[in-house]
Amino acid sequence: MVQTRQSSASSGTQAPAQAVSTWSGQAREQAVQRMFTAIAGVYDLNNTLLSFGLHYRWKKITASFVPQVEQGTALDVGAGTADLALLVEPRMGTNGRVVASDLNHAMLAEGLKKVDVKGRTGKIACLQANAEHLGFTDSTFDAVTTGFCMRNVGNLPQAVGEIRRVMKPGGTFVCLEFSRPVFGWLRALYDWYSFKLLPWIGTKVARDTTGVYEYLPASIRTFPDQERLCQVLREAGFRQVSYKNLTGGIVAIHVAVK
Repeated sequence: MVQTRQSSASSGTQAPAQAVSTWSGQAREQAVQRMFTAIAGVYDLNNTLLSFGLHYRWKKITASFVPQVEQGTALDVGAGTADLALLVEPRMGTNGRVVASDLNHAMLAEGLKKVDVKGRTGKIACLQANAEHLGFTDSTFDAVTTGFCMRNVGNLPQAVGEIRRVMKPGGTFVCLEFSRPVFGWLRALYDWYSFKLLPWIGTKVARDTTGVYEYLPASIRTFPDQERLCQVLREAGFRQVSYKNLTGGIVAIHVAVK
């Protein structure tokens, strides 16, 4: 079953997607949770269609940056449907454990189904928790990962600081997130896809009525680019901060050490 450390925000009247990108704190969090609850059942399929299957490769590369540890413990923040948690689990050793945490109950329930099908229930625990208030004791995890989560939090510096707090000294944080394409022509193409084609696909193909496919590109546009995210990590106290661009910088993997 999905365990709850902090319940997801209560639902209410849906807010316009365009407003979510400028909100912060609880208002943003509530709107985001409503949208992801609505699409949880088709999230994996839509990801595959909209990324042309690239998200599988991005996640595999992200997991490869997690150091292998014997009897290790890892936390995947914003685990959603548990793809990344499943890839990280083998890197924690034979007796290792992974906690897949997400604020959204519906998304995490889909992840739990996947964990059960893969026979990893004893190795991966699904836990409902807020990235800004994780609730674990200090210095608990050898590694923390996030995949397409950080741009959805209400307070990015607080979430990054909380992630660092629960990591062991010397632990590694690996963050996969959409970023800024490095080539001008690719930025133009990506903007057209994100702001024109993606919302159309979301409406016509995915039958989305929540506005999530308008919110997603807006959230990417307002999220720190590669260098600015490095600065956020350094200001939180991380060291050895670096990043690797994938697919021309459409996504980037940031790696940092406590």
